[in-house]
Amino acid sequence: MKFNFHIILLLIANYTLFSQGEKKLLREGNNSYFGGKYKESEKYYGEALKKKPDYSKANYNMGASQYKQGNFADATSQYDVFIKKNNNKDTLSKAFHNLGNAQLRDKKYQDAVNSYKNSLKMNPSDEDTRYNLAYALKKLQEQQKKDQEKKDDKKDDKKEQDQKKDLNNDKKEQEKPQNQMSKEEAQRMLEALKNAEKKLQAKKKIKGDKPPEQNKGGKDW
Repeated sequence: MKFNFHIILLLIANYTLFSQGEKKLLREGNNSYFGGKYKESEKYYGEALKKKPDYSKANYNMGASQYKQGNFADATSQYDVFIKKNNNKDTLSKAFHNLGNAQLRDKKYQDAVNSYKNSLKMNPSDEDTRYNLAYALKKLQEQQKKDQEKKDDKKDDKKEQDQKKDLNNDKKEQEKPQNQMSKEEAQRMLEALKNAEKKLQAKKKIKGDKPPEQNKGGKDW
């Protein structure tokens, strides 16, 4: 599926042979544009804007020139400026169409969809814009699908990493010596045994127990 492309320049009419200033520069820019010299035309339009910063026709045509050079972001900026300065429906329809083309080529699919819709509001019968809108919607859906797949992949990767982390923690826990006695615990146990031994010896003394070899005077049977 290939979207329909057309860029329309705004031409000036009724200029005199001796016209000077921004109108002459715009005319020179148009001549260069139609001669395929887009970089040169952009220069002329830029000079016209220096003489008259609010010269919206120069903004519009510079956008077309920049589009032809593949500078889609710059073209978008110029069309935005033009649209803010104008209110003629027919002119705005063309401007929004061209803006949508620039955004589409710059892979700003949601912006392109919005621009084509605005163009159709001004001129509902424009089939080229309607076709481009369908194409932009298709590209937007493809982009959203890819973005969702990337998110899902990240979730799967994180889940896998968490599982590996849990397995490593379990392994470390299993490798840890079981019932290992600390130095302090061993010392306390040793002290307890000594105390128990002392108590036992003390108890024997109280009962008068003696070692077996010292027991004498027993009866002969």
